[in-house]
Amino acid sequence: MKAIAVVPGTTTVRLVDRAEPQVTAPDDVKVKVLRVGICGTDREEAAGGRALLPEGQPDLVIGHEMLGQVVETGAAVTRVKAGDCAVFTVRRGCGRCLPCRMNRPDMCATGDYRERGIWGLDGYQAEFAVDKERYVVRVPPELEPVGVLAEPLSVAEKAIDEAVRVQAARLPDSGATPDWLHGRRCLVAGLGPIGLLAATALRRRGAEVYGLDVVDAGTARPRWLETIGGHYVDGRQVKPDKIDDTVGPVEIIIEATGVALLEFDLIDALGRNGVYVLTGIPGGSRPVDIPGADLIRRLVLENQAMVGSVNASRDHFQMAVDDLGYAMLHWRDLVVGLITHRHAHTDFAAALASHPADEIKSVIEWGGAAEGTR
Repeated sequence: MKAIAVVPGTTTVRLVDRAEPQVTAPDDVKVKVLRVGICGTDREEAAGGRALLPEGQPDLVIGHEMLGQVVETGAAVTRVKAGDCAVFTVRRGCGRCLPCRMNRPDMCATGDYRERGIWGLDGYQAEFAVDKERYVVRVPPELEPVGVLAEPLSVAEKAIDEAVRVQAARLPDSGATPDWLHGRRCLVAGLGPIGLLAATALRRRGAEVYGLDVVDAGTARPRWLETIGGHYVDGRQVKPDKIDDTVGPVEIIIEATGVALLEFDLIDALGRNGVYVLTGIPGGSRPVDIPGADLIRRLVLENQAMVGSVNASRDHFQMAVDDLGYAMLHWRDLVVGLITHRHAHTDFAAALASHPADEIKSVIEWGGAAEGTR
């Protein structure tokens, strides 16, 4: 079969031939890959950045945001059947620590995890993929056009879930459930795919959502946010320390920028007793000058919490699929429009090299779903 692979640490990205994976165990699931999303991680790998070869292989098949159609299952599989659309999760645990033994490799305590398409395991930019049933989530047929968004949305789902759980732990008598978000003022920083999808999940739960970015108000991403009932904040006009003066105290911040200085500055926007969840991973190694004492005083005196959140569990993928269903019911054309660029697998070089100004999400198309799944 054909696959797109990178030689880690180099800019060599090529179309390669791989043996087609087969179902060999009772809990195996084989899918025909329909499409795979491209994100900053893929482009970083293609530019020679962080990636790890699978043991004994000359290159790494990239791609971790996938949607496939099940073509075969092992005899013990019950979650999906042939013909279903499905997504696989990304991270595979070390098998030794408690979180991994609980099927929470996103919280691996040893750091010896592997990630499909990123770290030590081939990814999904290929014609077929096989994995274990415990990593699969069924996608209803009506979500086939947008199921590839489940992985980036799962990152946002975990961040939101952790924010609510932190509040539940700190204020156990406050009724901090998913409904707790109703009417709460939340800020999403960075209106890329994860930020827009985070805004969608928050709006579904009734939150008052503000989105921060540095693009003109009339452009696609602010308009997208406003259509689902959010409010746009132009970071060029409203600085982080003035956000609370503009929109009021913010109870939850979901950060998806990966800009180190801004990540620190956003603490100024967080209200008393607020929770700030960071998902962006800054690049580079340049030092950042911050007023450390002021920041620590604020965190302590105002009972604020900062949490780092990466990857997602299978439950968060399921939450993502559920929220995509809600979003498609209410904002179908808008959600489908998040996928702004589609490329044939033979056009992978251009897809990885270019990042057009109007791009929200680019995908590689490997083949359409069979009749009856759309």
